[in-house]
Amino acid sequence: MAQFYKPKANKSKQLSSKLTLDVTQLDHLGAGVAEHNGKVVFIPGALSGETVSAQFVEQKKNFAKAKLLKVMQPSDDRIKPFCRHYQQCGGCDMQHLQHNQQIAHKRTSLMNLIKKLSPIKQVDDAVLVGDITSEPVHYRRRARLATLFNKQANELKLGFRSPGSNKVVAIDECQVLAKPLSELIAPFAKALNQLKAKTSLGHLELTQSEDEVLAVLRVTKSLPNSDKKWLINLAEKLKVRLLLQDDQGELLQLFPVLEHREKDKDQAVALPYYLLADDRIRCSFTPGNFVQVNAQVNKAMVEQAIDWLAPQAGERILDLFCGVGNFSLPLALKQAEVIGVEGVPEMVEQASANAKVNGLDNINFYHADLSSDLNQQPWLGKIDKLLLDPARAGAYECLENLEQMQPKSIVYVSCNPASLARDIEVLVKYGYQLTRLANIDMFPQTHHIEAMALFELET
Repeated sequence: MAQFYKPKANKSKQLSSKLTLDVTQLDHLGAGVAEHNGKVVFIPGALSGETVSAQFVEQKKNFAKAKLLKVMQPSDDRIKPFCRHYQQCGGCDMQHLQHNQQIAHKRTSLMNLIKKLSPIKQVDDAVLVGDITSEPVHYRRRARLATLFNKQANELKLGFRSPGSNKVVAIDECQVLAKPLSELIAPFAKALNQLKAKTSLGHLELTQSEDEVLAVLRVTKSLPNSDKKWLINLAEKLKVRLLLQDDQGELLQLFPVLEHREKDKDQAVALPYYLLADDRIRCSFTPGNFVQVNAQVNKAMVEQAIDWLAPQAGERILDLFCGVGNFSLPLALKQAEVIGVEGVPEMVEQASANAKVNGLDNINFYHADLSSDLNQQPWLGKIDKLLLDPARAGAYECLENLEQMQPKSIVYVSCNPASLARDIEVLVKYGYQLTRLANIDMFPQTHHIEAMALFELET
């Protein structure tokens, strides 16, 4: 007798009947927290103090996740989201909460994560020094818009992906983008649909530089000349610099049109840049390089890091995960000897070029994998001060070299407080004390939390 496999029902994904739940707080991801039959329930979109109707979408042994169906008793802090694409587009998830309360929530979440995941069990008011904030809208100077081609409709969608999905939500504006970028979405969406090779288009990256707007269009195949001409006319009309990027990451500038000169190696594409340190530092970057998307917050963040480190002439300061010199270059203005280390070779080259353009001869940049053994690195040795700006994974591996470096003070800029909290264990082990902590609201209207911490060697 033949036997056929019948998959078991996934009980953890089964929907429940409607439940009425009282939300008592928010978790660090911005979801409302309630309790049902002794089990913690997380409800995205719900706010503390609300009574809501919800439905389980996932159940585990110790917790459950629920979908918000209706807010029956709203919080006083609830507001109407200003974006009509909210909850469809995956860009923002906190527009329903007043911005000042978003900041307060992030500050509380930051302290709770430090106390829960690190050896530090108390963060007093003297340590938590405040927030680095910006305007809550039109703050993003860079964005990557996804494309999705619908073969049946012969239509290309341009927008952002919906939460946890590959589905692209078509948009014609975005109020968290800088206004010049938001205004480009609708005309680009219309123009890209006119191209013959629209099935060969990837993402569109928009960047607001200090003095221009750039658009980088990813292409999987070479475009026909008629399409290129169409795009050149569009770029001229919109007054943007337009580049194509192929599968190998190579950039071709379409507009403004470059003159071709044989054997002229200086015929390079001018790079976008931003200014720091009261416009004394020009920081250039290549499209695709990492730069902080919130210009207002970045400037304040750099100023605070320098204030906390208090660099002095003659000191040796190490900047790990330095990128294109966002912190290193302004630090070098203080006449200290600055060493920047970065894991991406192209960014090291760009950082060195930036130092040259800014006339800084007291700074050197090195390439190194900062998650590997650093003992043979020429720059590793006694330093006076240390700055860290790692990716989400944190700086655990390189902090194990603190014994060789012995900095008096360390500024740690974190885009993931959970990894910061983990790394505090290493810092405490080597005798460092947390003396200042600041919440950084790099991404208003989202749950994303960033932080800056100052650690000083106990004497």
